Amino acid sequence: MELAVIGKSEFVTGFRLAGISKVYETADIQATESVVRSVLEDKNVGILVMHNDDINNLPEILRKTLNESVQPTVVALGGSETGSSLRDKIRQAVGVDLWK
Repeated sequence: MELAVIGKSEFVTGFRLAGISKVYETADIQATESVVRSVLEDKNVGILVMHNDDINNLPEILRKTLNESVQPTVVALGGSETGSSLRDKIRQAVGVDLWK
């Protein structure tokens, strides 16, 4: 399984420097939406990393698909909801709220 990163240049640069090969730089929401759809179909991607603001700008149906996705597991970084989003993802993956 591979790690994929989607986002604006300033978000993806660090991942590219860290050696992540599936880095998709997008400039606008239409490009982001298109790349997200193609990555969701890629069976080699196990984890998809995106900025929380980019996820929130996607159409509601696609956001719901990302939130319910098990493979790839979607990790949202940045923004104001990162803590609760990560907590929800862990609860969804493990089946237990580890913060309680």
